Amino acid sequence: MGKKEVPSLVKDEKLIQRRREEMVKAAVSLFKENGFHRTTTREIAKASGFSIGTLYEYIRSKEDILYLVCDSIYDGVKLRLQQDINGEDSGIQGVERAIAAYFKVMDDMQDEVLVMYQEAKSLSHEALPYVLKKELEMTAIFEELLFKVVKQGELHLSENEIPAAAHNIVIIGQMWTFRRWALQKIYTLEEYTQLQLQQLLYGIKGA
Repeated sequence: MGKKEVPSLVKDEKLIQRRREEMVKAAVSLFKENGFHRTTTREIAKASGFSIGTLYEYIRSKEDILYLVCDSIYDGVKLRLQQDINGEDSGIQGVERAIAAYFKVMDDMQDEVLVMYQEAKSLSHEALPYVLKKELEMTAIFEELLFKVVKQGELHLSENEIPAAAHNIVIIGQMWTFRRWALQKIYTLEEYTQLQLQQLLYGIKGA
């Protein structure tokens, strides 16, 4: 299931990337405030700093912009997570650092993550499977980390339990964004991270 190609009339790849980054930034702000369906391409063009005619040189439709938003967010989360995870880290402490890094990314990209999950249902049938695949790739990072720790004997999980634990980590990190209206009135990010580490890891660590 490959990346969806978004046609552009412009041939300069660096210019395409820059213009689309400007569109994504503007669209996230507008989608958060007004929702996908109530936001117009003209509003996105204006917030991006160029004309509606220029906007259509880089995309075909508003749905293309939503796809670019989702794709950009997943790439950003994955890149940040991979940068923050030290490949030399091992054992439970390595998993803890990876989870803490992921939660920090969720905190830094709260608006983007919220918009993506609120509006992903509006993606085309062509684009949605690719975006969902990116979600699974992010989950797979934690599956691999957990598998290594289980193999080292520091966690007691069956092969069937590892994917569920990895999905739990991803969803609980996202919950910091989805339930921020409640959670962030109770905890700092550091407090939330430590609480969830205790429940996620040491609750299943075993004897």
